[in-house]
Amino acid sequence: MERTERIYGLHAVRAVLARDPGRVVQLFLADQRGDRRVAEIEALARTAGVATRRADAQALARLAGEGVHQGVVAEVKPLRPWTEDDLLGALRDAAAPLVLALDGVQDPHNLGACLRTADACGALAVVVPKDRAAQVNATVRKVAAGAAETTPVVAVTNLSRTLKLLKEAGLWVVGAAGEADRLASSADLAGPLVLVMGAEGSGLRELTRKNCDFLVRLPQFGAVESLNVSVATGMLLYEITRQRSGAPPAPALRQGS
Repeated sequence: MERTERIYGLHAVRAVLARDPGRVVQLFLADQRGDRRVAEIEALARTAGVATRRADAQALARLAGEGVHQGVVAEVKPLRPWTEDDLLGALRDAAAPLVLALDGVQDPHNLGACLRTADACGALAVVVPKDRAAQVNATVRKVAAGAAETTPVVAVTNLSRTLKLLKEAGLWVVGAAGEADRLASSADLAGPLVLVMGAEGSGLRELTRKNCDFLVRLPQFGAVESLNVSVATGMLLYEITRQRSGAPPAPALRQGS
């Protein structure tokens, strides 16, 4: 019997129905929801020939576990995950590829938020370690709001080895660290690039740092020592996007550069 998994939430379910409806085996909708957004999802399922069932709140809660399902749960065939070889192959077709690497991020909400921003900024893929790190699950898909269906996540056995391979493929490896000497706004981030973010609390591991070409930081003027990893990732990805678009830096980012 073919393995299936569940995704939930309006954005995540709508994304898979719109982009790859053949993966959806069955759709469950809350009895009490008949608003426009649910009607749109139901129409997409009908067009794709997906079996749809109405379910009560208890049944949906059992299907979604502890997740906030928003009255929508889908049973889907899993995506084929990208391998390291898939990632290296995709680099050949990209003019100035951007890859996000997360060095041991463990909170699925942070992984989902990073995926969502990576998708918005045109990242080719997100790389995560297979061990001691969050992997794509229903919570990640819900937070990613559809980005998990468009931005591949590559789970690798050895992140340091993967970073070396990406270097050999012509990408600069740039790590984020609060104590870095260089502000992100003063570094050249417009070319082929891997942005490496550290884990919650502990930051980049020493071996990961050694595989970075250089480190950058964000300007901070308050009392808080560090930013949430998904917030910092979003700010750095948009700095990369700003540089690639040729826009001038914001005045606050010029301070200390």
